Amino acid sequence: MFVGGSPAVAHHQAVAALVRPLGTRLEVVCNDLGVRVLFSTTAGSGHFGPMVPFAKACRDAGHEVRVAAPASFAEAVAATALDHAPFADVPPEVLGPIFGRLPELSHDEANRTVMAEIFGRLDAQMALPGLTEIMANWRPDVVVREFCEFASLVAAAKAEIPHVEVAIGLAATVAFALPIVESPLAELDATAGLPEGTASMALASGPVLSCIPAELDGEGGTGGFRVRRFRDPSLIAGQGSPPPPWGDQDHPLVYVSFGSVAAGLPPFAGLYRDVLDALAGEPLRVLMTTGSAFPVGSLPPLPANARVEKWWPQRSVMPCTDVVVGHGGFGTTMTALAGGVPQVVIPLFASDQFVNAKRVAAIGAGVCLDGGPDVAAALAPALADVLGNPAYQEGAQRIAAAMAEMPELASSVSFLEQLAGF
Repeated sequence: MFVGGSPAVAHHQAVAALVRPLGTRLEVVCNDLGVRVLFSTTAGSGHFGPMVPFAKACRDAGHEVRVAAPASFAEAVAATALDHAPFADVPPEVLGPIFGRLPELSHDEANRTVMAEIFGRLDAQMALPGLTEIMANWRPDVVVREFCEFASLVAAAKAEIPHVEVAIGLAATVAFALPIVESPLAELDATAGLPEGTASMALASGPVLSCIPAELDGEGGTGGFRVRRFRDPSLIAGQGSPPPPWGDQDHPLVYVSFGSVAAGLPPFAGLYRDVLDALAGEPLRVLMTTGSAFPVGSLPPLPANARVEKWWPQRSVMPCTDVVVGHGGFGTTMTALAGGVPQVVIPLFASDQFVNAKRVAAIGAGVCLDGGPDVAAALAPALADVLGNPAYQEGAQRIAAAMAEMPELASSVSFLEQLAGF
C-alpha cells in the first residue's frame, strides 16, 4: 500500500476556493433507485480491488453506485462495469521528483514519504476540489472510501455525509499510518474550513468494512468495535486449472506472483530470473505470473519445471496450488488464505507487505523471508520447510475456514442503508 512538502500557497488557495459548504443533510432522498453510494479511491488496483465487491453488492441491491477516482484510472473502473466519476490526477512532473528520491531513503523513510507527501498531501489536495464538486452535484447519501484516499473523508465531513472505510490492509498497517498523516489531514481541514483534527478523528474512529478475519488482523490499529467483517466471494477459489501441463505432474505446484507493481521497479527486475534459476533443479512445478509491466520474452530459456504467464486467474489456480510465493501484497495474500494455501512471503518494498508477511508467519499459515530482491537463494529451503510440515497447511486452512464463516458480503448493504437513513 505504501512506498507518497507542503503545498504551494497558490495551489492551496485554489483548492480552498473550490471548497463550498454543502449544507446540513436533513433527509435522504429515496427514489426508485434507492440510496446513492459514492465509492472513492486512489489510482491503485490494490486499493480499489477490495472495494469492488462492496460496490457491486450495492448495485445488485438496486442502489445507485458511482466510483470517484482519478481520471487516469478510468480503464480500471470501466473493467468493473461501474460508473466512473473522475477527478484530477497529480501531474507526473510533480510526482516524479518525490518518487525519484525514494531509492535514497531508508525503507521506513520511503514509506513515510509516500504516505504523507503523496497520499496525504498531493493526491488529497488535487482530488479535494473534484470530490467536493462531485458530492455537491450528485449528492450521495453515503461515501465509501479506502484508507489512503483522504480527500473524500474531508469532503464528506464538510458536507455532513456519513462515510465508511473499506479495509485495504491489516490493522497494524493502519496503526503505522495514522500518526504520519495527522499533519497533512490538518492541512486539509484548514483548506475545507473544518476544525483542526476533524479528519484525523474521523479516520481513527469511523466504521470499517473488512474482509479480513479477526485472527489475521491481530490486535491494535482499527478497534474491533468499529469493524464489520464479511466474506468476500471474489476471494473464494473457483473452478479452474493451471495452464496446459508442464514438468512432472507428480511434483507440487508452486504459484509465484509479486503483484503488478514490482516488475516495473528496477531494483526488482532481476528477481524473476533469480527465482526461476533457484528453483530449476527442485522437485517442483513453478507457475510464475509477472504482470503486464515485465517483458516475459526476456526470461527464456525457461527451466523445464517452470511456466511463465503475464497473468493467470488466482482463484482458478488456488485449488491446484500447494504453496504460494508472494511479496505480501494484500490481494495475493488474502486469496491464498481464502484458498487454504500456505505461503512463503518475501516482502519487497512497502510497509503493508512486511506487516502482512509477519502476520502470515505469526498465525502459522506460512513463513516470512527477509532480504528483498536478494532472497532467491533462501527460497528452495523455505519451500521444502512449508511442503514438509503439515502445520503450515493446517494454519492456512484454519484461516480459510474462519473466512468462510464470516457473514455474506451482501449483508453489508443493510449497514450502508442504515448509515444513509434509508
